[in-house]
Amino acid sequence: MDVQQIFKRLKKEAECPLCLDTVKNPKTLPCLHSFCLECLDKLANFARRHPHVTIKCPECKTSFPIPDADTFANLPSSFYVNRLVDVLALEDSSVKAQKCNTCDENNPATSYCFVCQTFMCASCFQSHQRFKATRGHRNVLIDKLQAQDVQELIERPVMCSQQFHEDQPLEFYCEDCKVLICLKCSIVGHNQHLVTDTRKAALEQTMQLTEAVAKLKTEILLYETEIKKQTELKHKNMTDITVAEKKMTDSVEEWIRNLREHEEKMKQKFREIYEAEQKQHETRLKNLELITTQLKSCVKRGQDVLERNISAEILQTKHTILQRCDELINARKLDRYKSPYLNYIVKKKFGIFDQISLTKTDSSMCLAEFDDSEIGRESNFVVVARDSEGFQCYQLDDQTAEGDHLKTELKDSKGGKYTVTHTTQCDGKHSVEIQVNGQQLTSSPFPVQIREHYYQFAFRFRSRGTGARDFARIFDIAVSDRTGTISVADAGNKRIQLFSSDGKSEMQVELDGEPSSVAFTEGGDLLTLVPGNNNKLYLFSEEGQFIKHINDKHLKEPQRLSIASDDRVIITDEANNEVKVLSPDGNDQLVSMTDPNCDKYPKCAVYHLDKFYVSYPGAHCIKVFDKTGVYIHDIGCEGSSDGEFKNPVGLVIDKYNRLIVCDVNNRRLQLFTLSGKFLTNLQGEYFNNKKPCYAALNNSGNLIVAERFGNCIFVFR
Repeated sequence: MDVQQIFKRLKKEAECPLCLDTVKNPKTLPCLHSFCLECLDKLANFARRHPHVTIKCPECKTSFPIPDADTFANLPSSFYVNRLVDVLALEDSSVKAQKCNTCDENNPATSYCFVCQTFMCASCFQSHQRFKATRGHRNVLIDKLQAQDVQELIERPVMCSQQFHEDQPLEFYCEDCKVLICLKCSIVGHNQHLVTDTRKAALEQTMQLTEAVAKLKTEILLYETEIKKQTELKHKNMTDITVAEKKMTDSVEEWIRNLREHEEKMKQKFREIYEAEQKQHETRLKNLELITTQLKSCVKRGQDVLERNISAEILQTKHTILQRCDELINARKLDRYKSPYLNYIVKKKFGIFDQISLTKTDSSMCLAEFDDSEIGRESNFVVVARDSEGFQCYQLDDQTAEGDHLKTELKDSKGGKYTVTHTTQCDGKHSVEIQVNGQQLTSSPFPVQIREHYYQFAFRFRSRGTGARDFARIFDIAVSDRTGTISVADAGNKRIQLFSSDGKSEMQVELDGEPSSVAFTEGGDLLTLVPGNNNKLYLFSEEGQFIKHINDKHLKEPQRLSIASDDRVIITDEANNEVKVLSPDGNDQLVSMTDPNCDKYPKCAVYHLDKFYVSYPGAHCIKVFDKTGVYIHDIGCEGSSDGEFKNPVGLVIDKYNRLIVCDVNNRRLQLFTLSGKFLTNLQGEYFNNKKPCYAALNNSGNLIVAERFGNCIFVFR
């Protein structure tokens, strides 16, 4: 690189960004950018007039307060910029020349000695050449500078500015004062201070600067990475907007096409209606015109006869003309056809049928968390909204789509989580599709396994005898929906025993006969059937207090009773193989049902969702009747396989709409759908040598099962 190119580069480096000229009286802002003092002061004056209390660096836009004084003169000067200005002054004849550092005559310098490190005028240079001690020094004429000379002039040592020290280079650094000093300064003013060599001190400072610069480079990498990401997001945003706009355009065009197709269909309907109506009118007009023609013809014929007034003709044609007149007059008058009133009705006016979603939520980053699900049980899954960085976020306008085939309830936590509550009525594998703002989640649709609900054995209580908690032939059990109290028909002991839901004995109600069945009313009262004693129904309070007798004339050989949700009393009667439905007070028989093709007697009956389910132990099946008592179909048949029975007795329907049947001689419970599809069995070691006969459910969903002759009660959770 030649000297002119170097000067050109240096001039660019020393250029003031404001005036675009070589900086004059350079001052450096805290952001390390240098400007002419005069330019900074002008910038400050301009800012004050607006008014502003700060200025921004024209290079990096960093804000700095305007000093209280009228000038930035107190700002420091850049060493490097000052050195550049000095060197550039050697090349630019238009600026004030460098002065001689050797003599006191203040002559312009014409040369520089790299050994003495001083500028010299022409006279001093001649003397410098004559002295033997300096004759061999490396000197250079300013007007003949080379590229290497310029670089060395920039890097030349700094000379001390103290009086009488001007010939001394600043070769030392005072650690206490944090300033550069010369040898004389170290002896005179800093003799008690810690002084080190400039190069050594600079080396230590260089390490600190290198570390600081390295940190800045790391920051630069971070910011450049951010810039790259931001640029990618910018482009992604542009793409998203373009895609969304295209989607909108495509949707609108599709709507327009659909509307045009709809318009054509409607126009075709209008044409069809028009043609049909016009045909009706044309037909009426033709008929009317035909009749009018016939009338006019008859009139003309009659008038012609009258005008000719020929007696023979009148007598000969009278009968025919009168007959024709009567036919035309008495003919059925045509109804005037009136077209139906036609109107075009818009059933659904166009409103807001689309919208633009502007959100930070990124559907591709959203998550769904699923709980275990059981058939018929309320379950949840949670949708977590996230932004593009994967952080949970919340946007008020976010839209989450709810299921069309599954009733769901969505709860917004206002924090970026959406809890969806649902209840599934069938087991097996299901597919859940989740959308946020019209976009499917990355893994949607999600496979979800719905398990069948299983009852698990919890505990049992049993004892044969006459004391508290003892039983002698259990004939029935019932559970109060209000309190969970378990009522047991302890037939052998002629009493009703009441237990808490955990199996603790509460009280006994003594009777004058063997109770065959018990049931709780909706109000919580206890109804008990005692056959053979005028078929009395005993009504007790839940606390065991007797309320009244109900003598029912409709009963002959009652066996079991149950109570429907509307307090109707359902009783199986062996006398005529009938199931009877009585009014809540027992006075009126509302429904009577029987299967005419079955000669076996019914045992237990329950009512649910407008159907009666009745067990027939002798027929080894469950019979289903509609709400009016008409037989519909059977569930099961005799056998030991799944869905088959041997002497089914007790029935109950759980909250999952499953029919639970006590399959007595198969020593198990069987579960069915209400339509009769077999689901599963409940059997195991707890039923070894035990025959479950009667079943009931408490308000917690626990299943209570009674074994008749083993005098044992099982509780399943």
